[in-house]
Amino acid sequence: MIRILLVEPMNLLRGALAATLSMEEDLAVVAELGGLGEALDMAGAVLPDVAVVNVGLLAGDGLRLFTRLSVEQPGCATLVLAGPDVPGTLHRALDVHVRGVVGTQAAPCELVRSIRRLARGERVIDAGLAVAIVAAPRSPLSARELDVLSVAASGVPSAEVAAKLHLTAGTVRNYISVILRKTGARNRLEAVRVAEDAGWLA
Repeated sequence: MIRILLVEPMNLLRGALAATLSMEEDLAVVAELGGLGEALDMAGAVLPDVAVVNVGLLAGDGLRLFTRLSVEQPGCATLVLAGPDVPGTLHRALDVHVRGVVGTQAAPCELVRSIRRLARGERVIDAGLAVAIVAAPRSPLSARELDVLSVAASGVPSAEVAAKLHLTAGTVRNYISVILRKTGARNRLEAVRVAEDAGWLA
């Protein structure tokens, strides 16, 4: 029996996915959750074979939580459900132990087949999403620069960005200067727009 941890923020979709997967004789949804924070504790309790996670949960601090899930549960394969409009997030997800990516437009039978393949130790990447990932420009920004830009995107001053990230205001200003140079932007707002359009910021 393949034990599945389902992490999907939309209640209706989560219920539909759980019902669909539970119809398969060799699949068992052992937990249904709305967020990754809950998934860390739950995964330790139910020991899933496959975690199915909505890509939208990887925004902001989600990628760090997702990485922890992968590290703390090395026997659990991770499958991300995503559309083609978030290539930057998928790039980063594939860098942190994601073994499978399936499109949100996939038929239920494709999702079931992908889960079975992951449970056998295979890697599964949706062909349409693979094209979107390859075609998207890779981010020239480091993980820390993306952190700074993500906080700055809310419009707060450098001092607040520094406080939230436990940096000095001078260090934040240096990061912003580097970000502007790498993105070719004239100011922070333009840098945010460039990064969001390219999918570097979730």
